[in-house]
Amino acid sequence: MFLSQLSPQQRDSAISELSSESFDILVIGGGVTGVGAALDAASRGLKVALIESQDLASGTSSRSSKLIHGGLRYLEQYDFKLVREALHERELMVSSLSPHLVKPVGFLFPLTEKFKERTYVGAGLALYDALRGFQRALPWHKHIGQKQINEIAPSLRPDLITGAIKYFDAQVDDARHTMTIARTAARHGAVIATRVSAVSLLREGKRVVGVKAKDLESGKTINISATATVMCAGVWSDELHAKFELKPGYNVAMSKGVHIVLPGSAIKSNAGIILKTPISVLFLIPWGDKWIVGTTDTPYTGDRAEPLASREDVQYILDQANRVLSPKLDVSQIIGVYAGLRPLVANNKDSATTKLSREHTVDRPAAGFVSIAGGKYTTYRVMAKDAIDRAVIELRAIKPESVTDKLPLVGADGYFALVQQVERLSESSGLDTDTITHLLNRYGSMISEVLELIEANPKLAAKVDKDLLYIKAEIEYAASYEGARTVDDVISRRTRIAFEASDHGVHLADEIAAIIAPVLGWSAKERKASVTAYEELVDRELEALDQLLEEHERVSS
Repeated sequence: MFLSQLSPQQRDSAISELSSESFDILVIGGGVTGVGAALDAASRGLKVALIESQDLASGTSSRSSKLIHGGLRYLEQYDFKLVREALHERELMVSSLSPHLVKPVGFLFPLTEKFKERTYVGAGLALYDALRGFQRALPWHKHIGQKQINEIAPSLRPDLITGAIKYFDAQVDDARHTMTIARTAARHGAVIATRVSAVSLLREGKRVVGVKAKDLESGKTINISATATVMCAGVWSDELHAKFELKPGYNVAMSKGVHIVLPGSAIKSNAGIILKTPISVLFLIPWGDKWIVGTTDTPYTGDRAEPLASREDVQYILDQANRVLSPKLDVSQIIGVYAGLRPLVANNKDSATTKLSREHTVDRPAAGFVSIAGGKYTTYRVMAKDAIDRAVIELRAIKPESVTDKLPLVGADGYFALVQQVERLSESSGLDTDTITHLLNRYGSMISEVLELIEANPKLAAKVDKDLLYIKAEIEYAASYEGARTVDDVISRRTRIAFEASDHGVHLADEIAAIIAPVLGWSAKERKASVTAYEELVDRELEALDQLLEEHERVSS
């Protein structure tokens, strides 16, 4: 039986297997589509490997709006197929595939005109609800008057907002969800290795038969043999196609999406808020005791590895939100800022591309090689299925169909029963009920593994920071079970301390390094280097925000 644990020992074993075994499917890319493809292939009984040059979800898949949604704005584009598909996926995740990670969240759509706007928006939301079909894990939308608005969302301007319509979507910690898919893939036999970069393709004639890769930690070169290689590289697609000397049937245009993080006190509302803007929509999303507000949608041509928010990005978000809020948001309230890149597909009309939907494209630029790009986070499972459906043809044998629509992620099993046992778990573990609930909503039934670490070392029950819910056991667990290899992995993706803590977790970096160092076998020098690398990353990300604060102070004075 395979294990889901992504430990240092598992990585060592994976590196050895990559160089000595031959695989049916090799996946390049550890974002949500890549790990979804690995899970889809492994659960069909195929022999699968996945390599990622950095950390799982280190790119776009950790920098989204944290929403699992149908895409309300796509209704105006008459893209009913996409919305129906996304809503179906949302219902699956909330109800059976990952209920421990994907949670319903209510949104208000504020109205400024009493009749025409209410009719138009109400009809759109009625269609939105209808498109999800008979599976209904979330409530129907409902109309709300001005009096109720004042009770639910006091921060919405009473002189402007005449009412609202409340509807439901869902939210997720995207990086945790992506990592959990990877663990589920490992549970079904996928060999997964991060910090392994694809250098070039291995070929027999015109057919791709694998990849020459480099272990970025040891510097060792590995030849990985695979009947079919599937590239899920997102915004890196164009660069890798060129590197591999392939002519793809599509190009990827990058669009930058920026979000700001605010304290809970900045907006008084018991529901999220969605606003229509001249460009797109803006979400004000509750995130624990904080708010995430975004996003932007601007062309991007800079560094793919570190997209940074500009002063203009942040100002745009504040300006759009402040149209309806009272009191207005102030730049000095901002706790954190993060930016992600959307891989938007631009199809080449002359290519032999198979366009599976408006939102994602699967391509076969060479025998034995399949690539996929585009899409949205919510439909990752469909994208993964489509990519593997095409890759399976390369195997020249009849293989089973995808079963991922019926395959819960690790931690989902027994989750609903465990939620009923919070008091008992609190009593037996000595942790308060808030911490138990927090752990259940991050690990589901795998909470037992976290509690075992505390049983072995009771000091791990302490909180990492008095203002955050994370406990020290989660930090050790990130390195021993979840594939974290650096301080940045832990602070930015296994937890979300990077944008939840006031200083982006810099004050916790040393302590976190001390907890994971024994697990990873670090020397004192390696431990210090990992802390320094994170501090330098934060310095770069804070530069744009510092400029905005300085300008704000000049204007105020």
